[in-house]
Amino acid sequence: MADLNTLRDQLRTFAAERDWDQFHSPKNLASALAVEAAELLEKFQWLTEAESRSLPPKALDGVRQEVADVLLYLIRISDKLGIDLIAAAQAKMALNAQRYPVELSRGTSRKYDEV
Repeated sequence: MADLNTLRDQLRTFAAERDWDQFHSPKNLASALAVEAAELLEKFQWLTEAESRSLPPKALDGVRQEVADVLLYLIRISDKLGIDLIAAAQAKMALNAQRYPVELSRGTSRKYDEV
C-alpha cells in the first residue's frame, strides 16, 4: 500500500515528465482542487441520503475517481507549500477535540462557537 510520501514522489515525477511544474502554482492547484471537489459533490447531486449511502457500482467508481483526484491535488499543493499532510491533519484533529468536547458536542451538528 502506497503512503503519502510515495504518492507525492510519483506526482512529482508525473508532473516533471510532462513539464507541468510550471503550471502547478499553489493558486492553480487550489483552483483545481476546488473544481475536483465540486465534481465529487456533483456525483451526489439529487440523491437522497439513503441513495448516497448505497451507490451502485458504476456510481461508486465515479466517486472513487473524484476522491482520487481530490487527494492527488491535495498532496500536490501540500508538497508545493512544504506542508506535512499527516502532521497538519493531526494538529487539526487536536484543535477540533478542544473545540468540540464530547460532553458538549455529542449528537449535535452545531458549530464549535455554538456548543
